[in-house]
Amino acid sequence: MAESKSKFESVREWVVDNKLKTVGCLWLSGVTGSIAYNWSRPNMKTSVKIIHARLHAQALTLAALAGAAAVEYIDHRNKPKVDPYAKFLPVDRYAHKE
Repeated sequence: MAESKSKFESVREWVVDNKLKTVGCLWLSGVTGSIAYNWSRPNMKTSVKIIHARLHAQALTLAALAGAAAVEYIDHRNKPKVDPYAKFLPVDRYAHKE
Protein backbone atom coordinates (compact mmCIF):
# COMPACT_ATOMS: atom_id res chain seq x y z
CA MET A 1 0.00 0.00 0.00
CA ALA A 2 1.41 3.40 -0.93
CA GLU A 3 2.07 5.99 1.73
CA SER A 4 -0.33 8.88 1.69
CA LYS A 5 1.33 12.24 1.20
CA SER A 6 0.94 14.98 3.73
CA LYS A 7 -0.88 18.14 2.77
CA PHE A 8 2.43 20.04 2.74
CA GLU A 9 4.04 17.53 0.36
CA SER A 10 1.12 17.61 -2.06
CA VAL A 11 1.09 21.44 -2.07
CA ARG A 12 4.87 21.47 -2.53
CA GLU A 13 4.63 19.12 -5.53
CA TRP A 14 1.94 21.30 -7.10
CA VAL A 15 4.08 24.43 -6.60
CA VAL A 16 7.11 22.69 -8.15
CA ASP A 17 5.04 21.61 -11.16
CA ASN A 18 3.29 24.99 -11.58
CA LYS A 19 5.87 27.64 -10.68
CA LEU A 20 4.63 30.31 -13.07
CA LYS A 21 1.00 29.90 -12.02
CA THR A 22 2.07 30.24 -8.39
CA VAL A 23 4.06 33.40 -9.01
CA GLY A 24 1.24 34.86 -11.12
CA CYS A 25 -1.36 34.15 -8.44
CA LEU A 26 0.87 35.71 -5.79
CA TRP A 27 1.32 38.79 -7.97
CA LEU A 28 -2.43 39.11 -8.53
CA SER A 29 -3.22 38.67 -4.84
CA GLY A 30 -0.51 41.22 -3.98
CA VAL A 31 -1.97 43.82 -6.34
CA THR A 32 -5.49 43.16 -5.08
CA GLY A 33 -4.51 43.31 -1.42
CA SER A 34 -2.43 46.41 -1.87
CA ILE A 35 -5.17 48.24 -3.78
CA ALA A 36 -7.67 47.27 -1.08
CA TYR A 37 -5.33 48.55 1.63
CA ASN A 38 -4.48 51.78 -0.19
CA TRP A 39 -8.12 52.52 -0.99
CA SER A 40 -8.83 52.69 2.74
CA ARG A 41 -6.38 55.62 3.02
CA PRO A 42 -8.35 58.70 1.94
CA ASN A 43 -5.52 61.26 1.78
CA MET A 44 -3.83 59.79 -1.31
CA LYS A 45 -4.47 60.46 -4.98
CA THR A 46 -5.69 57.54 -7.10
CA SER A 47 -2.54 57.48 -9.21
CA VAL A 48 -0.37 57.22 -6.07
CA LYS A 49 -2.54 54.36 -4.78
CA ILE A 50 -2.09 52.45 -8.03
CA ILE A 51 1.68 53.07 -8.08
CA HIS A 52 2.00 51.84 -4.48
CA ALA A 53 -0.05 48.75 -5.30
CA ARG A 54 2.24 47.98 -8.25
CA LEU A 55 5.37 48.43 -6.14
CA HIS A 56 4.04 46.16 -3.39
CA ALA A 57 3.10 43.53 -5.95
CA GLN A 58 6.54 43.72 -7.57
CA ALA A 59 8.22 43.17 -4.20
CA LEU A 60 5.97 40.18 -3.52
CA THR A 61 6.69 38.79 -7.00
CA LEU A 62 10.45 39.05 -6.47
CA ALA A 63 10.09 37.22 -3.17
CA ALA A 64 7.99 34.52 -4.87
CA LEU A 65 10.57 34.13 -7.66
CA ALA A 66 13.35 33.83 -5.09
CA GLY A 67 11.30 31.18 -3.28
CA ALA A 68 10.69 29.27 -6.52
CA ALA A 69 14.41 29.41 -7.30
CA ALA A 70 15.20 28.08 -3.82
CA VAL A 71 12.73 25.20 -4.25
CA GLU A 72 14.23 24.37 -7.64
CA TYR A 73 17.77 24.45 -6.22
CA ILE A 74 16.85 22.18 -3.31
CA ASP A 75 15.05 19.73 -5.62
CA HIS A 76 18.03 19.48 -7.98
CA ARG A 77 20.47 19.14 -5.10
CA ASN A 78 18.50 16.31 -3.47
CA LYS A 79 17.80 14.28 -6.63
CA PRO A 80 20.24 11.58 -7.68
CA LYS A 81 22.56 12.51 -10.54
CA VAL A 82 21.43 11.20 -13.91
CA ASP A 83 22.83 11.62 -17.38
CA PRO A 84 20.95 14.59 -18.91
CA TYR A 85 21.51 13.27 -22.45
CA ALA A 86 20.37 9.70 -21.83
CA LYS A 87 16.90 10.22 -23.28
CA PHE A 88 18.29 11.80 -26.47
CA LEU A 89 20.99 9.28 -27.38
CA PRO A 90 19.97 5.70 -28.17
CA VAL A 91 22.29 3.34 -26.36
CA ASP A 92 22.17 0.49 -28.91
CA ARG A 93 23.41 2.57 -31.85
CA TYR A 94 26.64 3.58 -30.14
CA ALA A 95 27.48 0.23 -28.58
CA HIS A 96 31.10 -0.85 -28.93
CA LYS A 97 31.41 -3.56 -31.60
CA GLU A 98 33.94 -6.35 -31.35
